[in-house]
Amino acid sequence: MQKAPSLPSTLTVAGFHALSDPLRLQVLDLLREQELCVCDLCEVMAVSQSKLSFHLKTLKEAQLVKARQEGRWIYYSLNLSQFVILEQYLAEFRRFSPILPTRTCREET
Repeated sequence: MQKAPSLPSTLTVAGFHALSDPLRLQVLDLLREQELCVCDLCEVMAVSQSKLSFHLKTLKEAQLVKARQEGRWIYYSLNLSQFVILEQYLAEFRRFSPILPTRTCREET
């Protein structure tokens, strides 16, 4: 019998959760090209600041984005090192998970 795999870290789980929402993916796509402030993101995405703030909080908790304050504005940018961690997690499946034929379970009698 195979040993059960270890559970992913809380941060890895948070990262994949953050990537599961279309609006958050749109934010990340916009931040690929440049750092943006909340007002710019709201304008481009046509969403309210309160709605966007909720999604930015999720992205920050997953450490997928970084925030820096300049005066009264908060600017967001991608935290590429966290994307590398998620990418490495997925790469482990490709490297260490051979595709084996299905094994039938034995019936207990």
